[in-house]
Amino acid sequence: MAGHGFRPVYHPAGHDHALRHALQDLRTGRWVSMARLLDETPGWADWTRRTQVLATVAAGSDVVQTWRTEQPDSVPAAVMHTRVAVERAVRAHRGGHPRTRELWQEAWTACRDSAEWAPADPVPWICLLALAALDDRQRMSEHRLAPPGPMLPPGPWGLLAEAERRDPQNREAHHRMLQFLYARRSGSLSEAVNYAQWAVGSAPTGSALHALPLYVRVERYRRERGHTHALDLHWVAEDALRDAQHALHDWFLFCGTAEASLLDLNHLAHALFGAQCFADAARVFEALGPYYTVLPWAHRTDRPDDRGLATEVFVRARARCLDP
Repeated sequence: MAGHGFRPVYHPAGHDHALRHALQDLRTGRWVSMARLLDETPGWADWTRRTQVLATVAAGSDVVQTWRTEQPDSVPAAVMHTRVAVERAVRAHRGGHPRTRELWQEAWTACRDSAEWAPADPVPWICLLALAALDDRQRMSEHRLAPPGPMLPPGPWGLLAEAERRDPQNREAHHRMLQFLYARRSGSLSEAVNYAQWAVGSAPTGSALHALPLYVRVERYRRERGHTHALDLHWVAEDALRDAQHALHDWFLFCGTAEASLLDLNHLAHALFGAQCFADAARVFEALGPYYTVLPWAHRTDRPDDRGLATEVFVRARARCLDP
């Protein structure tokens, strides 16, 4: 698959074939496969990932509402209702929609309701973290609590603690916290750097949190318009190499491909490629198989919204690593 005819595939389910089947049915307006999939999902990590992906598709339809009407006592249906409500609020905020505040209130209420319906589930608290990023001025008191460590800003630390109490080192919870720090009006990128290092410091070997610093580095590259530099030293700097190698040795070598986030794998391949660790990057490209994600590759172009350009960058990087 390293040849010039290789064309990568973007699919939100990635290597999760059961999720892929549920998404296919969901797109045709059917919810039974989704319900069955969630009933059979083991562990909070897969539950969190699958509900998030399902919500990105379900948010454009009334399928989840139909499910709730037909099974009003279903806890998974209530959680998916929360996921969809939050997804719609986040999209409205991103697009400057006039109904953003109304959708945010509906989503916040759904989060609180599902937290009561499913008290052991981290997802309602993760969803509240997602909504916290919409409160860029931190008007709500729960979004400006004192931090748990030095060099960290006030924020929704109580929400993160609730998610962590139910599923320690939950990947999405920490990424939502990172998004909150990016959105803070009075914040700076150094806060995100400090946060990523703080999260990594307590993460066990094999945790996907070891990839967090790679995301912060991409964000810095994006803000500094790194792709416009004639000589790009951003990815070969000593700290960049250290972050990439740390994620490789403390996360990737211990994770299963089926459970790994495609975004995490792409960020690691991207970081190792940028650091010119081509043999190490090749191992990650092989784990990705035919799959890729638009980010972070799109940030190496002058048109980040052009998926075709991102695909070209990915294919060239992959070929460089697999066909040295």
